[in-house]
Amino acid sequence: MASSSKHAHSSHEKRPLEIRLRKIIGQLQSVERMVEQDRDCTEVLTQVVSARKALKSFAEVVIHQHVSHCIGGASNPKEGQRKLRELLTVLERYVE
Repeated sequence: MASSSKHAHSSHEKRPLEIRLRKIIGQLQSVERMVEQDRDCTEVLTQVVSARKALKSFAEVVIHQHVSHCIGGASNPKEGQRKLRELLTVLERYVE
């Protein structure tokens, strides 16, 4: 199970992620409105695909930051190995 240890990320790292998340939220809200308005299924699915790609891209950035910041910046090799095992566990579920 992944730990919930808290660590700080710079605003330089977080700000772009927050912006991406707001865009993804907007896309999902758009999907919700489209469903409420009985829009054509292909239009809805097109928006879903777009949101899914945006979420995938978001996850890739988080993975990259985790590897460079959290694993690469671990306080010692044992901690780095633990964090790497946690990441691999999550990635196994991510690629399903």
